Amino acid sequence: MTAPPAIGFRAKPRYRQEARGAAGDGSMASAVETAIRGAVGKGLEALSAFNRRRMKPVRNPWLEGVHAPLRVEQTFDCPEVRGTIPPDLDGLYLRNGPNPLGAEHGPSHHWFLGEAMVHGVRLSRGKALWYRNRWVRSNAVSAHLREPPAPGPRHPRADNANTNVVGIGGRIFAIVEAAANPVELSPDLLTLAHNPFDGTLSTPFSAHPHRDPATGLDHAICYEGGPDGRVWHVVVGPDAHVIRTEPVAVADGPSIHDCAITERHVLVFDLPVTFSVERFARGYRFPLAWNPKHAARVGVLGLDAPGSSIRWCAVDPCYVFHPANAYEAGDGTIVCDLVVHDTMFATSTMGPDAQRITLERWTIDPGAGSVRRAVLDEAPQEFPRIDERLTGRRHRHVWTVPVDRQEVMARDALWWHDLEAGRKQAHSFGEGAIAGEFVHVPYGPGELDAWLMGYVLWPQAGETRLVILDAAAFEGPAIAEVILPLAIPPGFHGNWIPA
Repeated sequence: MTAPPAIGFRAKPRYRQEARGAAGDGSMASAVETAIRGAVGKGLEALSAFNRRRMKPVRNPWLEGVHAPLRVEQTFDCPEVRGTIPPDLDGLYLRNGPNPLGAEHGPSHHWFLGEAMVHGVRLSRGKALWYRNRWVRSNAVSAHLREPPAPGPRHPRADNANTNVVGIGGRIFAIVEAAANPVELSPDLLTLAHNPFDGTLSTPFSAHPHRDPATGLDHAICYEGGPDGRVWHVVVGPDAHVIRTEPVAVADGPSIHDCAITERHVLVFDLPVTFSVERFARGYRFPLAWNPKHAARVGVLGLDAPGSSIRWCAVDPCYVFHPANAYEAGDGTIVCDLVVHDTMFATSTMGPDAQRITLERWTIDPGAGSVRRAVLDEAPQEFPRIDERLTGRRHRHVWTVPVDRQEVMARDALWWHDLEAGRKQAHSFGEGAIAGEFVHVPYGPGELDAWLMGYVLWPQAGETRLVILDAAAFEGPAIAEVILPLAIPPGFHGNWIPA
């Protein structure tokens, strides 16, 4: 998750940009090695495309029901509001997520691959000025809409930034992991350009940069979605320019969806979901799979240290999409609260398939190379958020959404965990509702001096609401609801971006 942008903030750069080779360990890959990789890649691509054409049609739950994509872009000016929108909320609530164009994905479609669509509501002076949904213009979207391609360079493997939307340097970017450059959007959600941070990004990016509140720097662990196993610690400055690209050596091409930072370190979750040549060769567009042969570990890397200095800590096999936060405990260990899946992509080629999902606290001991796991809540949940002014510092409160184990689809409530008191409370949205990720928007100095904001879908009514809660009166009625007369499919991540 990412914090709201610190518009106008400038910090002195702590890092230097370092030139590194393509091999992932700082060495220069030879021309022969590069040529071999290219040849193998082309051969696998051809085999994958051949097998994809031979796939038989199958039912895909991620293309129907509540996941059925919207077919058109819409604008609703001055949507209905129930309650009172706090007048100090001046900005955009945005959420990104997959919205497939049609049946062209076929049986190889995976939930994580739909074309990006951003949904936004503009709030100002106690009013909802508009709601808009706009596809982020990948080449496929532009062709579908019969438009010229959007400007800007593309990553060779993909150009679909469909997972998160963040504010960096007073600008708005749609982002994704593993491939596709960030895509810059205008405040009214038009695609401006595919923009690798004004040419300063030389690697793939991440769906989850984390802003250090002391420096204003965004930290991300980025990986390339392929078998070569390249991973980088990337740091973006307050001007939306990359100031550090540090390779970290790994094997097997692991999937690293998110990371966590502390005041001094970044955590690298190198877990047993890796690139699967077998799945790719069979024609599946999302070739990541559970790999029990890949050792699970957490890396601890200094924020400005060389990648070769990373300290690895063994952990039991599992997978993590989203940590809530991490901090230095003061005794040489690091505490990290996070949502843990027992396995991931073990059997399904279409979406998540964990059998157990828990909220856990990990105590990471870099000196001993170990991780101690403690379950905080056995109930399945996802999308943890905190007061991001405390990113990398000790926090007390975490907000999550209860989910279905198989579909990782939210249910009808938002949960509040008071970790110090060991207490969980629920805000229910009513039977039949499907809540998405909620963001924390502070209005005062305390963790509970905040608005909680997110989309809630009522599929039977064909209605979605932007719901605003007061964290200090969590179980009470919503402060305000912006009523939207359409069913927004469950998406991924978003943020509040001040005007």
